[in-house]
Order: sequence, then C-alpha cells, then structure tokens
Amino acid sequence: MRLPIIAGNWKMNATLKEAIDLVREMTERLDRIKGVEKVLCPPFISLATIKELITGSSIKLGAQNMHFEERGAYTGEISPSMLIGLCDFVILGHSERRHYFGESDEVVNKKVKAALRAGLKPILCVGERLEENEMGRTREVVTTQVKLALSGVSPPEELVIAYEPVWAIGTGRPSTPEQANDTIGIIRSAIAELYGEAIASEIRIQYGGSVTSGNIGGFMQQPEIDGALVGGASLKAEEFLSIVEQTAAIKKVR
Repeated sequence: MRLPIIAGNWKMNATLKEAIDLVREMTERLDRIKGVEKVLCPPFISLATIKELITGSSIKLGAQNMHFEERGAYTGEISPSMLIGLCDFVILGHSERRHYFGESDEVVNKKVKAALRAGLKPILCVGERLEENEMGRTREVVTTQVKLALSGVSPPEELVIAYEPVWAIGTGRPSTPEQANDTIGIIRSAIAELYGEAIASEIRIQYGGSVTSGNIGGFMQQPEIDGALVGGASLKAEEFLSIVEQTAAIKKVR
C-alpha cells in the first residue's frame, strides 16, 4: 500500500514568529500520528528555524519552489544545493507559479530534473483551468503536463504528484472526491505510459484544492488518492491536525 502523504503549503503566509508558534502548537501531536507522511512547506525564511524545531520528530520539511540552476545571477532565487540539508521535499509547477510567474512545462521539467539530481523529492503539481475543465479537456491537459514535466526523467522513485484543479485552489469550491479520483486515475495512466504499470502503482498522487477537515474524509476514501496538498487549512493547527488524523484513520482501515 502507498504511504499517504499530507503536505501543508503555507504559500506567502506566516512571519518567522508566526511560523514558530504554529509549529510549536502542532509538533507533539503531529509527531504522534502514524501511517502518514507529514510535510510542512513554509516560506524559505522559516526553513532553517523550523528544521531545528522538528528535529527528532517524524515531521518532514518541504520548500515551495526552487530554480533549476545551481548558482548564478538570478536575484531572489534559491538553488537546489541551497535546499540540501534544509528540507526533503520541494513543490514544483504549482499553478500559482505557472500563472503569476509564467513557468512553462519546460521550466518545470528542468526543475524536476534538478531536484532529483540534488536528492530532493519533487511534489509535482498538475491541474486544469476552469475553462479547460468545462471544455472537457481535463484528460488532455493533465496528461500533457505530466508527460512534459517528466520528459527525459528516469523512473523517479522519489516523486510525488499533486493534482490541483486550478479552479478549486483557494476558491472554496473543491472537486468532488469522485471527480478527483477519476482524474488521478488518468494521471496514473499517463505515468504508466512513461514507466510501466508497476512504477505507476507505486507513485503517490495527492489531491489539492480547497481541502479542509470537513471534506478530507471523502477524498481519502477514494482508492487512487494518496493524500492531500493543503493550502489555507494548513495555517490552522487544529484544521491541519484533523486532516492528518482523519487520513491516518481512513487509510489504515483500507
């Protein structure tokens, strides 16, 4: 069985003090939850401090982005080597990076390759926009994004994929669990075309998009969904803890 993974993407939220307070509020209880990989993805400025706070626990850290170059004249960017030793995971290709910062599938592909070379575990985000969904292009869009992002990539043992329909992110309008499960099945089929059924069956695929403690249960009941990439709810200790606890209970039963 694939180990479920719940990752909290804090986005551009939480000062250093707020980050410390939030982690301290969650660490003990979060550490006790078994059967789920737990990942916190704070802003870059908090990574080193949070790493110290969670040392010795089962909680992992992830960065929200990185550049594909190792060094150079890229003001404001963070390289893969700068993240080594600070975190285990890195979110790549998030729709906000694609939309606000113009990241193409080709750029995402370079980042995936750079992360794997550095020993970082990519959380690769894919998902269709509302108009693409309404036009019936979901299969086409997510399949293309997966194949372009993984072009030239050897079978990736340490890859996580997050299906995040753009129309559901931060809108309070999540996909239905059944819709998400169907699309994640499409994504898994695309991976199978690249690497074969065996590898496709092992890669974990999360759902993301307006995930809360109130709807996580429905998503975790679905067989193809291996966890969640949580946005706003990850900034509230009780919400995030409940999401992880429910995931552990449901996936353990299954």
